[in-house]
Amino acid sequence: MNNLNCLVYEKEAYLQGYHTIIGLDEAGRGPMAGPLTVGGVIFPKNYYDKRINDSKQLTAKKREELSEIIKANALAYKVEVISVEEVDKLNVYQASREGMLRIINTIAIHPDYALTDAMPLNNYIPHTSIIKGDSLSLSIAAASILAKVTRDHIMEEYAKLYPEYGFEKHKGYVTKAHKEALLKYGVTPIHRKSFGPVKEILNHQINLFEL
Repeated sequence: MNNLNCLVYEKEAYLQGYHTIIGLDEAGRGPMAGPLTVGGVIFPKNYYDKRINDSKQLTAKKREELSEIIKANALAYKVEVISVEEVDKLNVYQASREGMLRIINTIAIHPDYALTDAMPLNNYIPHTSIIKGDSLSLSIAAASILAKVTRDHIMEEYAKLYPEYGFEKHKGYVTKAHKEALLKYGVTPIHRKSFGPVKEILNHQINLFEL
């Protein structure tokens, strides 16, 4: 983000009389393996760093660097990890919301206003849900970075447990290599059983068993 427009939503909230604004975003909605992670960041009023941007627009190295900068400068931050089991139980959309609500309830400084990346929180807290918020709000972008870095680290650890799946490369997303590994080696405990490609493999196994 190279201009102060990324603080427009934060400044609007301050003008309305709010004091503690949290940015919220998640990483890992699309993968068929691994947890969902949700990040929350509260910056000091008018904090700005032009290097902070939507995590998808940054290299892994830059995300790692910015993650440390965000942690050093935030008034408070937190990452919530939503397990594969919860994602399957709730669905990924509801799991994202649940993670955001948990952060609001447990972060060290209680926020009085939230900015989310396209996630309405109903009447739980005064908030603005912003489409493509991670590219329009510094607070949301920072949350997206923390969520992404945390999830990547988790998937890199899973890659050591399940080396044949290549989790360190695709991070659990639906790639050709991941689908081929799933067909060859089967479903692991970290695969989301409610997701299409995984469900197909499980249904096929059930059908074979019934034969």
